[in-house]
Order: sequence, then structure tokens, then C-alpha cells
Amino acid sequence: MDIHRCRFVHYPPSTINALAFSHSKITKSQQTAPPRLAVGRANGDIEIWNPLNSAWLQESIIRGGKDRSVDGLVWTQDPNEEVQGSTIIGKSRLFSIGYTTTVTEWDLVNGIPRRHVSGNHGEIWCLAAQPPLIPSKTNTPSEQWLGQNLIAGCTDGALVLYSTKDDDLQLQKVLIRPSSKKAKIISVTFKDQNIVVAGCSDSTIRIFDTRSGAQIRAMSLGSSLSGGPKETIVWVVKVLRDGTIASGDSTGELKIWDGNTYTMKQKLKGHRQDVLSLATSADGSTIISGGMDRRTVSYKQTGKRWGEVSHRRYHKHDVKSMASFESPDMSVVVSGGPDASPIVLPLRKLGYEYQRALPFLPQEQILQGSAEKRLMMSFWEREVHIWQFGQFAKLPRGEEDEDEMKRNRKLVAKILIKGEANITSASLSNDGSLLAVATVEDVKVFQLRERQTEDGQGLRVSKVTVPSTVSSGARLLQFSPNGKWLSIVRRDSQIVVARVSSDTSTPIIIYARLSKLRRIDRGAGKLALLGGLGSYNRNITQVVFSSDSSILAVSDLAGYIDTFVLAGDEDSTVEGPNSEDDEASPSSDSDSDSESEGESDEVTKQPRLFFGQHWTRNTSSSPIPRLPSIPTILSFKPPVTPCTPHTNGLSPHSTRHTPHPVPHNLPSPSTTPDCLFVITACGSVFEFNVLLGSLTPWSRRNPTSVFPDNFRKTLDHTRGCLWDVTSKHSRVWIYGVNWIWMFDLLVDLPVPQPESNLTNGHMSEDGSNKMNNNKKRKRKGGKVPSTGAGSAIPDRELDTGISRKTQRVVHEEINQEQSIFNDHSNEMDLDTDNEQHTSLARLRRSSTEGERKEQGSSNWNTSKYRPILGIVALGKASASKGGGLEVAIVERPIWEVELPPRFYGDQEWEKEGIDTI
Repeated sequence: MDIHRCRFVHYPPSTINALAFSHSKITKSQQTAPPRLAVGRANGDIEIWNPLNSAWLQESIIRGGKDRSVDGLVWTQDPNEEVQGSTIIGKSRLFSIGYTTTVTEWDLVNGIPRRHVSGNHGEIWCLAAQPPLIPSKTNTPSEQWLGQNLIAGCTDGALVLYSTKDDDLQLQKVLIRPSSKKAKIISVTFKDQNIVVAGCSDSTIRIFDTRSGAQIRAMSLGSSLSGGPKETIVWVVKVLRDGTIASGDSTGELKIWDGNTYTMKQKLKGHRQDVLSLATSADGSTIISGGMDRRTVSYKQTGKRWGEVSHRRYHKHDVKSMASFESPDMSVVVSGGPDASPIVLPLRKLGYEYQRALPFLPQEQILQGSAEKRLMMSFWEREVHIWQFGQFAKLPRGEEDEDEMKRNRKLVAKILIKGEANITSASLSNDGSLLAVATVEDVKVFQLRERQTEDGQGLRVSKVTVPSTVSSGARLLQFSPNGKWLSIVRRDSQIVVARVSSDTSTPIIIYARLSKLRRIDRGAGKLALLGGLGSYNRNITQVVFSSDSSILAVSDLAGYIDTFVLAGDEDSTVEGPNSEDDEASPSSDSDSDSESEGESDEVTKQPRLFFGQHWTRNTSSSPIPRLPSIPTILSFKPPVTPCTPHTNGLSPHSTRHTPHPVPHNLPSPSTTPDCLFVITACGSVFEFNVLLGSLTPWSRRNPTSVFPDNFRKTLDHTRGCLWDVTSKHSRVWIYGVNWIWMFDLLVDLPVPQPESNLTNGHMSEDGSNKMNNNKKRKRKGGKVPSTGAGSAIPDRELDTGISRKTQRVVHEEINQEQSIFNDHSNEMDLDTDNEQHTSLARLRRSSTEGERKEQGSSNWNTSKYRPILGIVALGKASASKGGGLEVAIVERPIWEVELPPRFYGDQEWEKEGIDTI
């Protein structure tokens, strides 16, 4: 394989300004929507993360826009309702502020603002949600609303209450008008349903009653340190379970206040600079603080006093924001700042589990290549860059000529998208002649043609006329491999396909008439869609065409995969689709099947023909069942020899009874590449025969349980794949942020040998461990169990404390690799045949064992390249290297990113970009 190692692609990571969990805690008896983490960034993006049993998947990104910033995030949940004997979980709602006078509520389904509300007050600096009221049969009036209102603190000293009642957002009242001193309200939180704690910029914490608007108490922080600012800024306030108030301020001190008498109880100096963020445990026994000095400090309560337990620098810059979440299975604190990577820390098991850094690079693809023209496209915010690569520079191993590398690449086009919305998706056609770019407001298409420049080859970019039916905004775009179809996933996840004329001798035409594709109704009740996250889980995240452009597959957040096929043979002699407005005839649809109950008597709709072809739902087999988790890779395996689509075929002739005949011949499994390769967020690997609706023989012989342990144990999600298919091998190159794996789908993976466990501390006479037959064998090779962050720290690596477990050893010497410390018994993949896979796999592989030995190794991996933004194929490698692929691996290391100035204490300095502490 020839590799272009690239670090020139500009992708600036944005500062994390706000973090918020949809719930701070969840109990077994509590009925709530699944938890989500919202991450607000300085460029206006909001990322939605799913903890997913400690897998931490970035599900979606709500794109920002020009001069937008998210500086505060808050979730609320509407009250649960009883309808027809069933409970509808209250709707989860997300609100944000951006140092303006406006509070924004977001539509998670469409990825756009749902509403903006502002009032006659200053810029909003902080926002907090009212704690939910627990109903009581004796003390709760029946007319009292049980929802959560919002409180906002402003830079002019105003305290404003916003109502979220009746699925709305309105300014209810201004509790506190600006005072003469105009002390800014920097932080705010609720002590209970009616008491608000506000941290101000004048060395004061004020307590207010939301019912009357009266100030109950003002707690002074006292004078600042000698030589410091005159006034102390209270950056953050939190309230513990027992009513105790904790505050972090610009002196670097954590102050503990009595929640009843509103007097100071204790000061703790854990930081050398300002305390910017705080997080607390649900039981109020732990406080974690983050500061401008990059420190993360944890405190525990012993008796009536608090003490510092530990401190460490997990971040390379300020710790601006923190959020905590606790449930029976998870207990974590997530922190973030200018270094852009969210850090997940264990809360309940602090000191006994490792921390985990989530990647700052997006889960979705922002790179795409054209192997035919050796082009690579990248986008961020409102810019698109297109690079062209020369032939691979054959340099000696270990010698990298920077000048030669620069001559080997060239920026041939730079496109700035007009408007204020950031780009949501972009697609480059395989032949490099078309580029489609989408925002939430618009879809634009550009034609790319070669031109000569003073310094060599370049691209001439011209805009293609896009009909109004196409240019209404989208979340995903994808050109088909033959360039004749453009799939568009609307903001509401509606799928449409537009026909594109790809004849180079005539101007590019995008036809206004679209083919609408309906997904299968998965039986989700309408009542369930009213509460929780609504239809958010049906948002489409992946869309892919087969190599011959005859099959289209999409997947959503719920784990469902829907496939559509192109029926009929292309007949260029037939009149193309007309240009009538698609919105004028919404009843016309490419799928005649009814989507929901109550539509069975609907009149059959006429499919829309495009040169004798039309798109329809794949009905040749049973649908692919729901996957155990969200697909992160969806890719069709290309055939050994490219398929030639049947063109200039004969369309059905018109008759008196059928004036508009419709072709019904579907793609055949024998002539169409229909093997769909899927990897889920939990590491499960599948290969489906789409047209048959079943697993391929290779996938049946190689379940996820036989994949290498290092592949299944990795915490980073798969982000993309490349194919290298010949008559001798069928290799798929899979990559994540920190690794690259290769699997040959023509070779079966070796059957893992059963591993023995320590049971009751006894060993056999020959030194081998035997298993107690009365106990179920634990699964081996899965991901290490944790409470949501990293894996457990082995006892031998703990600095203090005694071992968590004890064991009785009979044999004098014990193999460290077989010790109880390495017993990773929790397996994330959901294969049900894991216990009996050995004998079954050997039976299936008996006929292919000799072939596997001849073909060689079935897998390979490396961690040399990191962090990987993406990999694109540029063509075939040179014959001297055995053929294979020629690829460009794009890395974006954080140490090459320019960060704003940061604090340095004593004995801290920076040398050649390497931190030394």
C-alpha cells in the first residue's frame, strides 16, 4: 500500500464552552428518556453524545453558523402523562444561550432552532433549570404544573424567569431588576423549587425567592488576596443534596456554605488560578473542580469537614465546563475546555478507574476522494477545500522530504459557501466532476473542470442550477458511483433521490422531479413519539450506494437499515422526467406500499420513471433485523470485476389498458453486488446479502466473538472503511481515530482457543487452571467493565489503599497474565453463540481450512497514525509494492493546533511544543 501521510488539511477544533446531561441521575424506578450529553462549542455547534453503556458515541451534530457561539446548555423534561392506561415519558428539551439576550430551544429531530425568545434585559451570561417537583398526594395541588422553568442571569444584574409550560417558551417575569451597582450575575442555580443561588461579579453570592422576587440573603466572599483584583468573581455555584452551597471563584478557592444559615463553613485552596467549573455527586459526598490552571481537583467530606483527595491535569488548557451523570451502572464527570476533547472521569470509582479522552474529531465523514482524478475534498464550517495529489514519491524509509511532499499535493479549489449556516454535508462524485454541498437551509451543486494555471493544473468551479425541489436544505448528501443519482436526506430524515444528467457534452441538469423513498414502518407507537426524545432515534446517519448504483441503503440511530433498489433497465430513448414542481404533486411517490396503519386502502401511487427506471423499496426479501446498536460503518463490498449496467434497454410499451407502464424487473443477486458490510457502535460486525435478506456465509462462519481481542476491546469507534478486492483477496481496511485494521473477507478468522480462569484459587497438578463445573464460564475477550469512563486500574498499579480482591494461591508461582487482575469478563458484543462458537465454527470451516492456510493471514493492524481525521483512496498502488491501494491518511494532532494563551505556574514551561510539568 502506498500512503500519503497528510497533516495539511485545515480542521480547527472548537473550544468546549458548555456541557449538559439530559439527566443528572437516573434510578431504577425512574421513568425517563435515555440519557444524552450535549456539548456546546464556540463555533455554534452542538454535539449530541450517547453514553451507550460506556461506548460514548457522537450521534449527531447540530451545526452552528457565522458568528454564533454556544455558551450555556440546559436540558429539561416535561412531566409524564397517563394516556389510555400507559405512561408517556415527558419530552426532553434542550435550551442554549450565546451571550445574547436570547434563549434558544433546539429541535433535535430536524437539527435546527425550534424557537428563539428574548426579553427586555441584558445579555444572558448563565442559565439553569428548575429541579422537577416530586408530586405528593397531600401537599401538591392538582392544578400545579410539575415541569421545569428556566432562570437566566444577565450581565446587567437582572434575574429572569422563563416558562416552559405547555410545550412553549415564554418570558414569565423579571425577578430582579438591574441594581445601581450593576453587578453581573455570572453563575446561577436552584437550591430548591423556589430558591435561587446567584454568583455575582462583586464578591457576593445572593439568594432569591422566585415567588416574590425578594432577596433573602447576600453572602460576601470577603476581600481579595493582596495585590489581586478588588472584587472576586463567583464563576460557578452548585447545591449539594443536603442544601450545602459550593462556590468556585477567581481566587482559586472552593468555598463551602451552610444552606440553612447562609454562612461560610470552609475554604479550600486547590487551584493556583480561577475555579471555572464544579461537578457534584448525587449523594453530595464528592465535589470535583476544574480551573484555569488546568487542574482537576476532587474533594471528599469526612465528618463535617471537606478535604482535597487528589488533583491532576487531564487537560492542556482551562477546564471551562463540567457535567456529571449517575445511574446504577454509570457514574461519570465530563469536562471540557479550549483543548476541544471531552474528558470522561470516573465519579463513584474515582481513583480506581482510568479517565478517558473522547475524540474532538467528528464521527461523521468530512473527507471524500475521487480516485479517478486523485482529488480529496474536505469541509468545515462554510468552506470547502479540494486537493489534488501527484504520483507517490518513492523516498527511502525514514527520510521524508518536506519540499517533495509539498510538491506532491496542491490546493486546486477553495469554495466559500454564502450564507450564515455551516455546512452539514458534502459529496464529491467519483469522477471528480460534481460537488454537492448542503446546509440546513440550502443545497448547492458545483461543476468542476480542469484548467491550466500559472503554477500548473487547477479546477474551474462553476455553479449548477439547482431546482427549488432540491435546494431546500439537507442533513446528508451522496452521489451514486455512476454520478447519475444524488440522494438527499432532508432535515426530517425524509429520503429523496434526484436524477442528474452526467453527459459531459451537454450542460449538467438536475431534474426537479424527485423520487421519494419511504422507510419501513417499524411499529413505533404514536404515543411513544410524543415523549422522551420523540422520533430522534429515527434520524438517518448513514447513506450508501452499491458499486453499480442499483441499491441504496440507509441506517438510523435506532439500529434499523432500510434498502431500496433501482427497478428497470435504463432506456435513453425514453423521455426523461419532466420539470414540474415536485411539491405540486405530493401524492405521487416512488413507493406504492403504505407506510402506516390506516393507509391500506390508499390508492396505489404511480412510481416516477427516470429514463425507464424507478426507485422502490427492496421487497425481494425479508428486511434486515434491527442491529444491537447504532451502525457506524455502512459500506457495499465492490465486486472483483466492475458491473456494467444495462443501458438502452427496452422499456415496457404502452397499451390501451396501461398507458403508463411501469417496469418491475429488479436487480438480481447473481449480477448485482449486494454484500453490505456493517459495523456497529458496540463493535459487532456483520455482512448481509441485501437482496436475499440474510447473512453471508463468511459472516456466519465469523461472528463477532471470533474477531481479535484487541479489535473488540478498543474504545474508539470505527469511522470509515476502504476496499481492496481482487480475485485473490477481499480486504477491507477499517480505521478509527487511533488505529487501522485490515480483514480479508475471503479468509476465515482463526478460532480463539478457550482460556481458563482461576476458580477458588486451585490449580491442577500440571499447573493449568481448571474451571468449576458448577459455575457458568465467563466470557473472555470483551471490553473491560467500568462505570462509564476508562477500565479499572489493576491493583498492582494503585498508589494507595489495599487490594480490592484477595485470592488463595496454592501453587508457588502464578502466571501474571492469568491472574484475576486481567479477568475481563464483560463482553460488549451481543453474539448469542459465543459459548458454543468453537465447535460450530470448526464444522463450518472444515472445507475452507486448507484454503485459509494458502492465502495467509486474515487480519493486520497498526496504531502508527493518529489521530486520524479520515482516509481516502487515490487509486491503485505501484506494482513494486504488490499492488493494493494508494491512500491519503489525514491526521490532525492536537499538538499542532494553535490554542489561546494559557496559565503557567511555577516550574512550568513549554519547549518546542512539548509540555513539561
